[in-house]
Amino acid sequence: MSELRHIAVAPTETRRLARGDEVTPHVHQDHQLIYASTGVLEVFVPEGTWFTPSVRAVWVPARTVHHWQVHGATTVHMVGIPTDVLHEADHLPALVAVDPLVRELIIACSETGPAQSPADHRLLRVLVDRMQPSRQAPTALPVLGDPRLVGVQQILESDLTATLGLRDLGRRVGASERTLSRLINDELGMGYTTWRSQLRLHRATLLLAEGRTVTQAATACGFSSPSAFVSTFRAAFGRTPGSLYR
Repeated sequence: MSELRHIAVAPTETRRLARGDEVTPHVHQDHQLIYASTGVLEVFVPEGTWFTPSVRAVWVPARTVHHWQVHGATTVHMVGIPTDVLHEADHLPALVAVDPLVRELIIACSETGPAQSPADHRLLRVLVDRMQPSRQAPTALPVLGDPRLVGVQQILESDLTATLGLRDLGRRVGASERTLSRLINDELGMGYTTWRSQLRLHRATLLLAEGRTVTQAATACGFSSPSAFVSTFRAAFGRTPGSLYR
């Protein structure tokens, strides 16, 4: 892994990136909002991986070790938010809803650089006032602690079209169906079907950003039909994939 970088001030800037570009692990003393106005953004933190297209931004609290990667040609907007501007912030990363106004505020703040003038500070405070957590269920892949669950995830991700049940998976990783069910609920806070759907949605979202069609992404990731994928995508992001990736 790359050496951890310590950055005193969280960057506020706009970057135009190519498919697969990434930023290595680092930590800064300010909060930061990271937003990809196109493509898909993945932010990796110790607890797991947050992923989202352009309908949401990722909130990274101060002193959180993280790195990130983009999929598809992407413009990333970063806004550093000093702790004296936002004192009582959540201590864990989260997804922030991006409506048209928040989108324009993020872009405007990122393109002017760190707030220096009174006008810059006013604009930043408006953005902070408008930030709201996403109402949709979080799209994240938690880091797994139990090696049996790590093995299950590797099996599932090797072929997302397979319809394996917990009994089949348990035989392959050395655990009973009941034990796997308990581990998934304890570690992930969700059932097996929901977890598998998150894995499929994650892969399908990356494929869309890389130029695959809705049908191709749905087929490659094991959704029963393109309409089933569209329904899952809309439930997660509040928009259809066709409205984001044309």
